[in-house]
Amino acid sequence: MSETIKPIVIAITGLNAIDSPGPGVAVARAIRDGMDCPVRIIGLAYENLEPGIYMDGICDKTYQISYPAAGADVLFNILKGIHEKENIDVIIPNFDAELYNFISIEPRLKQLGINCFLPSFEMFDARDKLNLYAFGQKNNFLVPKDKAIYSVNDLYLIGEEFGYPIVVKGKYYEAEVCYTLEQAQKAFYKISAKWGLPIIVQQFINGTEVNIAALGDGNGNATSIIPMKKLYITDKGKAWAGITLQDDSLLAIATEFVKATKWRGGFELEIMQTTNNELYIMEINPRFPAWIYLSAGAGQNQPASLVKMALGEIVEPFVTYNVGKIFIRYAWDMIVDVEKFQQFTAYGNLENNPK
Repeated sequence: MSETIKPIVIAITGLNAIDSPGPGVAVARAIRDGMDCPVRIIGLAYENLEPGIYMDGICDKTYQISYPAAGADVLFNILKGIHEKENIDVIIPNFDAELYNFISIEPRLKQLGINCFLPSFEMFDARDKLNLYAFGQKNNFLVPKDKAIYSVNDLYLIGEEFGYPIVVKGKYYEAEVCYTLEQAQKAFYKISAKWGLPIIVQQFINGTEVNIAALGDGNGNATSIIPMKKLYITDKGKAWAGITLQDDSLLAIATEFVKATKWRGGFELEIMQTTNNELYIMEINPRFPAWIYLSAGAGQNQPASLVKMALGEIVEPFVTYNVGKIFIRYAWDMIVDVEKFQQFTAYGNLENNPK
């Protein structure tokens, strides 16, 4: 009789596959495609209507966890309880707002036998929107000028200094290009109501937006780099379709970023490429993007590689990828029995039978 191989248990967040999707569903799909051994995927959800909870073939079981505002200690105790039931091997957080707590408790998780592959606080803070311009100045990257503001009245002077249009950004998510003071004021109130203060106002750079998903090994080396150009953008600025590109300058800027920061884990660079081929770093997201499944389609499966690296395996840097691979996101109506919704709402967990 052959011996049953124990699956690797991987917990992931970011299951909100909505019009502004989290990366969790894409991360789960990539892991299932890219691992050469059995896996059991545990979803970690914040709300009871996150689609990834109920989708077949994504999570084997999902648990509800605390919002980031509850703090690191509350999160650790919840994860410890889940670990006692599931024996988690690796956790991959996929939201900016939760990373501070996960980085805080990473040493304690390691003591339990749970592995993460996360940036340090120093790396995390260096790429923060509030520090991005200073980071660019220090490391010779082109970064638009920006200012953090706490009052809508500050928009008057910034508009005069930067000139319109300007970009109004939330400290975690959302950005709007504003062509008038009135538009900027409206964006300030809208975004601050959702994400709080400060609001970041950034100089507008005209050009073509390009995104880069990459994986750093923590020693200054890039294990994987996949550049993508958006082909279709939603009204929230999210990529709904995109294509892999071949551009040595994009590979070079991601390589230099990893070298400068010794980044550990996945990240996304949002780049604006001007008509003069200048590359401005508009934003650095400290986790996988929602379109990360394209990395698997292009031949460099970043989520599966991260799992292996978190478990201590040596993953050699990828040297080629498939150019011209397109992802096209779509929406469909999933039919779910109310009993599943009630189970998750009442008990904070749900067992699935993935295909």
